[in-house]
Amino acid sequence: MKTKAPVTKNERLDVTIADLTYQGMGVAKVDDFPLFIENALPGEELTIQVTKVQSHYGFARAVAWKTESADRVKDVDKTYRQTGIAPLQHLAYPAQLTFKQHQIAELFSKAHVDVEVAPTLGMANPTQYRNKAQVPVRKVKGQLETGFYRQHSHDLIPLTDFYIQDPAIDAAIVKVRDLLRQFEIPAYDEISDKGVLRTIMVRRGYYSHEMMIVLVSRTQKIPSQAQLVDQIHKALPEVTSIVLNVNAKKTNVIMGNVTRTLYGKPTIEDSLLGLTFAISARSFYQVNPQQTEKLYQMAIDKAGLTGAETVIDAYCGIGTISLALAKHAKQVYGVDVVPEAIEDAKVNAQKNHLSNVTFEVAKAESQMAKWQEDGIKPDVVVVDPPRKGLAESLIDSTAKMGPKKVVYVSCNPATLVRDVVRFQELGYDIDGAIQPVDQFPQTPHVESVTVLVKK
Repeated sequence: MKTKAPVTKNERLDVTIADLTYQGMGVAKVDDFPLFIENALPGEELTIQVTKVQSHYGFARAVAWKTESADRVKDVDKTYRQTGIAPLQHLAYPAQLTFKQHQIAELFSKAHVDVEVAPTLGMANPTQYRNKAQVPVRKVKGQLETGFYRQHSHDLIPLTDFYIQDPAIDAAIVKVRDLLRQFEIPAYDEISDKGVLRTIMVRRGYYSHEMMIVLVSRTQKIPSQAQLVDQIHKALPEVTSIVLNVNAKKTNVIMGNVTRTLYGKPTIEDSLLGLTFAISARSFYQVNPQQTEKLYQMAIDKAGLTGAETVIDAYCGIGTISLALAKHAKQVYGVDVVPEAIEDAKVNAQKNHLSNVTFEVAKAESQMAKWQEDGIKPDVVVVDPPRKGLAESLIDSTAKMGPKKVVYVSCNPATLVRDVVRFQELGYDIDGAIQPVDQFPQTPHVESVTVLVKK
């Protein structure tokens, strides 16, 4: 029997916020029926208006506050909430760190896994940290603009300050935008699938200050391309690489498969934990370098290497963790599905004079099965998967190889919990506390390091 929701659309109610969802929305309960409210914090009493009712939950908007949380930050720019750039900016930073620790603890507790979660490692300055920007280019009111989409829509809100990005990147985007206007380059139009320039991507080395500009175009060539490229590198002295990426498909995927270097080199360099890395346009590189050093150092420390171990790094990307591990291990094997990332990883191994690393292009789960068949016996396996977590077959292959330790670097607590439960079924236990690291301040995302040991 379908029960009727205790609220109706447009109804106004007085509520107290009980909790925050993992997306950072306030939760109020009416007869155990949860309502999700943006920009509301635990403990606050407010008047809300119901905007949408589903069978098991609803959404509402805040109309007026009766009491405000002591953790509320007053002067926030609502644009950053509307675009989803900084959905937690209204929550004081120490409370954001507690929220992230609580988020992980809560999910483990729901799965009946007894575990300690350490306080989240935060940043001294939790803004202006991103070393990479991907900014859509659209025509707004007759003019080419760069900015960010309003959440759940494709309406571009023009922006010049992105708050959580390196200010040098924000300034570079404005320079490129002005040159695109000057050369009258047509912005991409999603509806008609016409126009030229879709996205500007900028990467900047945190230590090196080398800058890469990637122009993502619907067409094989941009009008006035040579003059545009010439003006970009004249206007931006840090630029050491200008790249054209062609994406002719009608798709939400940002980049296409064709990449051509228009100026300088195809990569920029930066360093991490004292190692040098070449980073190409399409390869994955963590966006918060300061916190990445803490995160990776933590993973290396927890691996407890003496120099005699064989280590596997699944999802190795351009070799950031693999090479840091290689300095402390006998042999490291890395695997990634992106061919360009593995090319970069091999170059990076040479750059850092490390010969005890082998890199393979493959899906992590199939390569793990192959290494297992080849009789490779790792002492430690390090995994740093995407948000969807580990494939069950990868967990099975890992358990069959029987490493003493698995170090799990996670960017999604929900899939971490699921995967840890699977490892426990196969004879592994959590060792010590889970360590959250705040890679993405002002957003609900949290990274963490968990160590599993063979029983």
